[in-house]
Amino acid sequence: MLKKTDGKRYGQLFVSTFKLSACTFGGGFVMIPLLRKRFVEELGWIEEQEMMDLTAIAQSSPGAIAVNASILVGYRVAGIPGALLTVLGAVLPPLMIISVISLFYQAFRDNAIVNMAMAGMLCGVAAVIVDVVIHMVKTIVQQRKIMPLLVLLGSFAAVRFYGVNIILVILVCGLIGALETMRREKHSKEAKGE
Repeated sequence: MLKKTDGKRYGQLFVSTFKLSACTFGGGFVMIPLLRKRFVEELGWIEEQEMMDLTAIAQSSPGAIAVNASILVGYRVAGIPGALLTVLGAVLPPLMIISVISLFYQAFRDNAIVNMAMAGMLCGVAAVIVDVVIHMVKTIVQQRKIMPLLVLLGSFAAVRFYGVNIILVILVCGLIGALETMRREKHSKEAKGE
């Protein structure tokens, strides 16, 4: 965690999440890779594996994924003040944009150019989500972890081909993760001779 006196980093937390939120169309699934790029690759404040863990927690928590991820990143980097700054940075841009759009809703709703632009953005969002999945799979394969890969493929198959409710998939994945963590801790204690 950062020192309480490090105001520059607090500013970077807020400005980074504000910029990402302001320039992101498609919600949390699009914002998460941008958070990863900023805080893992550029600033080096969070490790790659830790970011994947934060992403999993953000996705399984109730609420907007972008806000959840921002809170978790902010808390990890700078505690409660960091979480407050990042949630503010993540929420302000959409709030301002929606406020402006609501003033001109009727004109936007019926405008063909706006509708085409939104359809184009959906294609971009789909590409970013596919990129996130490919990156996560690459990381799992490089680490030679079989269980996460099986859970990923099983979850996809359950939802896509068998129509299993996503809530059930999340609960089962959480249970599998908890059991896997307990198993690893048990093996770790046995290896240490405890």
